[in-house]
Amino acid sequence: MTQPLSCRRTRVKLCGLTRPADARAAAALGADAIGLVFYGRSPRAVTIEQARALIEGLPPFVTKVGLFVDEDPETVRRVLSEVALDLLQFHGGESAEYCRGFARPWIKAVAMRPGLDLGQVVAAYRDAAGLLLDAFDPGLPGGTGQRFDWDRIPAVLAPRIILAGGLTPANVAEAIRRVRPYAVDVSGGIEAAKGRKDEALMAAFMQGVRDGDESR
Repeated sequence: MTQPLSCRRTRVKLCGLTRPADARAAAALGADAIGLVFYGRSPRAVTIEQARALIEGLPPFVTKVGLFVDEDPETVRRVLSEVALDLLQFHGGESAEYCRGFARPWIKAVAMRPGLDLGQVVAAYRDAAGLLLDAFDPGLPGGTGQRFDWDRIPAVLAPRIILAGGLTPANVAEAIRRVRPYAVDVSGGIEAAKGRKDEALMAAFMQGVRDGDESR
């Protein structure tokens, strides 16, 4: 992530997958990562059995990301013992000490609430593989479909940022041109219904990413 941003492409994570066919389509379309939600209150939540079916047969170099929200550590460890996850994503109020306790690379989701000092967050989670910036909603930890003000992201932080929150095929190219994040993350913007991805929208999103990369 030390290369000039113009010399690399934006990575893509398609999140909240619940059907094996959607996971296969994501891989075929060139997604770098898929996200599996282990948060029972989410309409996109999967069980261990569903997660194993989702990742079965995926090609190499597609990163399998497990999303957790203030979960009991033993539950996280049980999932890790049964599902071949490559990366953990913590979407609640987890401390850095908690996040680093599972012997896996991890990213920390950050809700862009009013008055947030992003520099302090970066310092607190300095050993995270990256920070995922999402819209703030007091009732939801993520997946709101809302945008936040992209101008709040300092350009110097872009190489560590995974941009989320209200991204769609229609706005992802603009987001990439303006923010130049390391990666983008989408869930609701590629769905026919919650947890059910639409392959045409997935393909359009991937094209939007390519368009954004070509024009910045």
